[in-house]
Amino acid sequence: MGSSAGQMACVALGVLGLIGTIVCCALPLWRVSSFTGNNIVTAQEHQEGLWMQCVKQSTGQQQCKVYDSMLELSSDLQAARAMIIISCMLSGLSVLVLFCGADFTTCVQNEDAKPKICLVAGVGLLLGGYLVIMPVRLSAHITVRDFNNPYIPNFTKREVGACVYIGWAAGVLMILAGGLLCFFSRPKSGGSG
Repeated sequence: MGSSAGQMACVALGVLGLIGTIVCCALPLWRVSSFTGNNIVTAQEHQEGLWMQCVKQSTGQQQCKVYDSMLELSSDLQAARAMIIISCMLSGLSVLVLFCGADFTTCVQNEDAKPKICLVAGVGLLLGGYLVIMPVRLSAHITVRDFNNPYIPNFTKREVGACVYIGWAAGVLMILAGGLLCFFSRPKSGGSG
């Protein structure tokens, strides 16, 4: 990449995507209780996440319980837990590799190796972005499918929570950063003819 400003933009996009992925992993807002039918006024809101489920009272108090076993999670959230953790590690490592190989740092002195290092970081960010988008897409699909199922009682129906939207945004940011790095990290041609 010829300009270090473009690499700085990719670092910023990658870091924002990584922060979004960590928030998506930590918060218990993958599914929240829906307010349908006669359930419009409720005193409690149920929230489900990757690590815990919470009940939020209308008074503002919130009680959370960590899952005792992986078997308590639905299969989509079990897969999401694994993919989100792998995405956090891969994108964090990719951002560190990008810092080392970027034009605006002096960690690597070999100018021929810098585009290759940035390409590796770009591929890592692309994979990290896909690993975020896949579980949030699956979770949203299952949540909407269950919401529209007439055989599921209204009081057990859930809506898509904020973490799904944060995950989509984080995945798009990382894919954008990785794609730009892969596109612009081509070795410079040395010959003029």
